[in-house]
Amino acid sequence: MEYIYAALVLHNAGKDVTEEAVTAVLVAAGIEVEDSRVKALIAALDGVDIEEAVAKAAAAPVAAAAAPAAAAAAAPAEEEAEEEEAEDEEGGMAGLGALFG
Repeated sequence: MEYIYAALVLHNAGKDVTEEAVTAVLVAAGIEVEDSRVKALIAALDGVDIEEAVAKAAAAPVAAAAAPAAAAAAAPAEEEAEEEEAEDEEGGMAGLGALFG
C-alpha cells in the first residue's frame, strides 16, 4: 500500500509520478524500496487518470452497503436465539412446578 500512497502523494502535490519520484518518497519515509514493485506500479499507472480512479473509489460505498445487509441478516438469528431461551426457561419452570406438586 505504501507504494500506492507514495504515488497519490506525488499526484496530489502536482508532481510527475515516476519511478525516481516514488522511490524518493518511499526512501524519505524510511521504507526499504523494492525496485520491481516500483516498476510494476508505474507500469500499472500508465494511461490511468488518477483523479478519475480516486473519484470512482470514493463513490463506491460497497463495504458500507454490505455492513447493514449483514446486520439485517443477523437480526432474525438473534430473535430465534432469544425465543429459544424463553422456551427453555418456560420448560424449566414447568418442570420445577411438577416437582412440588
